[in-house]
Amino acid sequence: MYYYLPHLREYEDAIFPNVIFGQQRTGVSLVMGIPTVKREKQHYLINTLHSLLYELSEEQKNDCVIIIFVGEVRMGSHQASFHSFPKEIQSGVLEVISPPASYYPELSNLKKTFGDSEDRVRWRTKQNLDYSFLMLYAQPKGTFYLQLEDDIIAKPDYIQSIKNFAAKQSQEWMILEFSQLGFIGKLFKSGDLPLIVEFFLMFYKDKPIDWLIDHLLWVKVCNPEKDAIHCEKEKAKLRIRAKPSLFQHVGIYSSLAGKIQNLKDKDFGKNVLHKAHNNPPAKVDTSLRTYQQYTLEKVYKGKDCFWASAPVAGDYISFTFLSPLKVEKYFFRSGNMEHPGDKLFNTTVEVLPADEMLRKELADNGSKFNYPATKDGYLKIGAFENGIAEGSINQSIGKIQAIRLSVNSDSPVWAILSEV
Repeated sequence: MYYYLPHLREYEDAIFPNVIFGQQRTGVSLVMGIPTVKREKQHYLINTLHSLLYELSEEQKNDCVIIIFVGEVRMGSHQASFHSFPKEIQSGVLEVISPPASYYPELSNLKKTFGDSEDRVRWRTKQNLDYSFLMLYAQPKGTFYLQLEDDIIAKPDYIQSIKNFAAKQSQEWMILEFSQLGFIGKLFKSGDLPLIVEFFLMFYKDKPIDWLIDHLLWVKVCNPEKDAIHCEKEKAKLRIRAKPSLFQHVGIYSSLAGKIQNLKDKDFGKNVLHKAHNNPPAKVDTSLRTYQQYTLEKVYKGKDCFWASAPVAGDYISFTFLSPLKVEKYFFRSGNMEHPGDKLFNTTVEVLPADEMLRKELADNGSKFNYPATKDGYLKIGAFENGIAEGSINQSIGKIQAIRLSVNSDSPVWAILSEV
């Protein structure tokens, strides 16, 4: 590293990151690396993290680590972004690092190549250095390293899909690709990363990262005395593509100022944004302002998700059964894969007993079922946690007339119900 970046000899600590958040987790199966920098117009990182963490089991969370590499010396604009993930940072599944200022060499006076502007050459050169630093930091932490970007969404159960695909490979491989775009969804064996990073550092000023990876494969397996078709066949043995894609690019505004990129992976397909259940007949009602065609009735019937503008304290969503019935369990999921942050926060689940005498008693004297009671006779039986509310209902309550979701504080984001 000191040979390719000689300025580092003057700064002994330049290859050690500033660890902003995290528990220095090691010994996992999968390490995910996400470089990020401030964008001029729109930030995608929080939604990307919500998507990656969405529906992960505790077992999966304990066997992976997501490293956010903030490629800026000043963390200011990013620091607040991670307050949405206190549990993930505390548990060690999420780490945030940044490089010391002394890591970067002088990036002015770079040779312009391939018709790129001076700004673009500087941007892609720094990007190569960012990937290299991140990969070397991630290398000792786990078995596999997955390269991602900060403006993507992931398919449900992507971790298991990756493990299954890697396990069934019978031949030696260097890269498993779970997206056809750029440097998104590329899986490496951690043991190969030092070689890969050394190659990047040899040519970091010359070409973009995805081109360098292709050149590395060429060096490893292509015979100069044979034609390009033979070369592509040999490279394809080391670089194996999985279909359908597990990651989709959603960003429009690049980290390169002024660059617009409407890149979409056609092999990703459509995400399932709601889940249907056979619910009993009910009248649905809400004080929330519904967005376009995403009505509450549609999610209850399993036809689409429910989407509404930001809830405020006192808002509600109610389901009144046409006939009172025994309810054993309930399950509500807020947010979905494309808008994982649009969750219900500080929202309680309440049930209305069908027995009017019981309701009057609850309203007058409070609860006798170890559930708090509301003034209008509902029992608070649960609450949303990390976007989900689920639980069993005490059968001694008897038949239920209605279930209500009550919002207790103003929310900064819109709300989606994707499963009822």
